Amino acid sequence: MADTKTDALPLPPSVPASATGRSQRRWKLLAFAALASLPLSYVHARSVAKPFEVEAEGQATFAAAAADVSNEALCAQPGALLPKKHDVFYNAYVDSVVTDEDFKKRVIDLLSGAVQVPTEAFDDMGPVGEEPRWEIFGEFHAYLDKKFPLITKTLKKSTVNTYGLVYEWTGTDSSLLPILLTAHQDVVPVEPRTVAEWVHPPYSGYFDGERIWGRGASDDKSSLIAIMTTIETLLENNFTPARSVVLAFGIDEEAFGKYGAATLGPALEETYGKDGFALLVDEGGGYDEHEGAVFATPAIAEKGYLDVRIQVDSPGGHSSVPPPHTTIGILADAIVQLEEEPFTPKLSREEPFYWTWKCYAAYAPNIDEDLRAAIKASVSDDEALKEAETLLITEKLNRVNLQTTQAIDMINGGVKSNALPEQAYVVVNHRILTQSSVAETQALDTSRLLPIAARHNLTVEAFGKTIIDAPTAYGHLNLSVAFGHALNPAPVTPIAGSEAAPYEFLSGVIKATYNGHRNIEGDDNIVVAPSISTGNTDTQYYWNLTKHIFRYNHSSGRKGKGKGQVFGGAHTVNENTEADNLVEKVRFFALLILNADESTKF
Repeated sequence: MADTKTDALPLPPSVPASATGRSQRRWKLLAFAALASLPLSYVHARSVAKPFEVEAEGQATFAAAAADVSNEALCAQPGALLPKKHDVFYNAYVDSVVTDEDFKKRVIDLLSGAVQVPTEAFDDMGPVGEEPRWEIFGEFHAYLDKKFPLITKTLKKSTVNTYGLVYEWTGTDSSLLPILLTAHQDVVPVEPRTVAEWVHPPYSGYFDGERIWGRGASDDKSSLIAIMTTIETLLENNFTPARSVVLAFGIDEEAFGKYGAATLGPALEETYGKDGFALLVDEGGGYDEHEGAVFATPAIAEKGYLDVRIQVDSPGGHSSVPPPHTTIGILADAIVQLEEEPFTPKLSREEPFYWTWKCYAAYAPNIDEDLRAAIKASVSDDEALKEAETLLITEKLNRVNLQTTQAIDMINGGVKSNALPEQAYVVVNHRILTQSSVAETQALDTSRLLPIAARHNLTVEAFGKTIIDAPTAYGHLNLSVAFGHALNPAPVTPIAGSEAAPYEFLSGVIKATYNGHRNIEGDDNIVVAPSISTGNTDTQYYWNLTKHIFRYNHSSGRKGKGKGQVFGGAHTVNENTEADNLVEKVRFFALLILNADESTKF
C-alpha cells in the first residue's frame, strides 16, 4: 500500500510563555521568531503570486535557440503498435467483434445494465459488514457473473474486503510480469434534489441512439465494462495469453478508497510482490483536440492532497457586548490572508505539465509562436523557461497546474445570533505540486497565518506542534489535517531513458487504437503527451505494485451533451458516454492485451 504518512513538519518548538502581558509587540516578536525558524526556502516560496503583465513589445522570441530543437527531441513519438505474432488473430477479432453492429448493441446493453445497479459510495460509509449500504455491490457482482460467464468460468476470481474484486487471467509464461487493469465499481451519489434536472433518470441506463445516460456511464463503469467485455470476447475467440492479465476493481474510489483500493493494494502486493506488474492502466485523461492537433494525455503523475482545518477559539459571551473581532471575524481575516497570498506558480523542467507543453510546442500548429519558441528554447535556456512560465500562467488552467492550489471549501461557526461564537473553522483543500510535499504545504500554511495570530493575540498550534504559547493570549489558532487524510504527490512514471519502454508501449497502443477505429494509417494522426492528474485515483494505493502507472481512458476527454458540459457529465447531472467511445475502448484494451502478450521490452 502507498505510504501516505506525512513527513515531520519543519516547524519550531513551542515558545515558552513569559509574564510580559498581552502586548501586540510581544506577539509580533513571537510570530517573527516562529517565522524565522521555518526553512528559508519555504519563506521564499510563499511570496505572493501576482499576475504577470505580458509585454508584447521587446519580448524575447528565443527563435534562434528554438530552431535548433527538433520536434522529436522535444517530444518523442513512437509509431503505432500493432500485434505481429497475434496479427492474424487480431484482424479476425476486429472483423468479428469491434466492427460488428451486433457487438455494438451488446456492449451498449452491458453498460446500460451496469448503470442500473446504483453502487453509490458515500463519504460517511461505515466499515464493510457493518454498513448496509455496501450490500448493493453484491448485486453488482451477481450482474457481472451473469453477463460475463466465460470470465466467471475461466478466470481466477477473489474478493478483498468482501466487495473488492480481483480477477487473474493466468498466462502460460510465468517469467513474464503480468499487467494490471483497474477500474472502480462505485459511483458518485445522485443528489435527490437534482433528479428532475436529468434528461433521463440517473439510473435508467437509457440509450438514445448515440449515448448511454446515467450515473457511472462515464465514471467509471464504462471502463470496467470495456475491460470485462474485451476479455470475455477474447475468451469467446479462444485466445490464451502468455502474459497474465490481472483486473482489480475498487468499491469507493469516489470516497478516498479506504475500504476498496486501500485493501486491494496490500493484497495484490502480497500475491505478486513489490513491483510485481509490468504496468498498470487505470482511469484518467483521454484524447482531445488542442490548438489544431489531437493529443492523448495519459497522466503519469498525480498531485498530492491535503485538507487543512483552520480553527479559531476565543471567549464567548453576549453579543450585546462584542469584542473588536469575534472568532468569526478573526477567521475571516485568516481567509483573506490566505486568498491574498496564494502559492506561487512555477514552471520546472521536472514537472509533467512542462512535458505536456513541450509536446504542444512540438506538434500543435495553432499554438502561439512566442510561446512555442520560448518552450523550445527552454530546454537549455533558463531565461526562456521563465518567459514560457510568464506566458503560460496568464491562463487559469495553466496556472493551477503549475502551483499548489488552495480552495476554501467549508466553513462553520456560531450557533445563535445573540451569542458570541466560541469556535469557528474553515477547511482548505490543497492539491500539491509534484515537486512539493505535504510537509512543505503545512509549513507554508502556518507561516502565512502567523501574522494573523500576532494581530489578534492568539496562541498557535500547527499540525501537532506548539508554535506560540502564552497564558495571556486572547484566543487560540489551530491548524490540523482535516478528515485524517493527507497524500504526498505520486511517484512520476518514467517516460525517457532505460525505463521508458512501458510508456512507449502505451503510446504505440493509443496510436494504433485511434487509427484502427477510424480506418486510417500513419503515426501523426494523434500525438501522445504525458500529463499530470490534478485529482487522485485508486492508484494512490498501488504505488508499490509498479513504477509504470498510467491514468488513461481511451475516449474523447471533453465530449459532453449539454451547454458547457465536459468529461461526459461525470460527478454532475446528465452523466453519459458515447456508444462509439465505448466500442473504441474495447479496441484499446484488446490491443493493449495482445501487444503486451508478445512484448519483449518489459
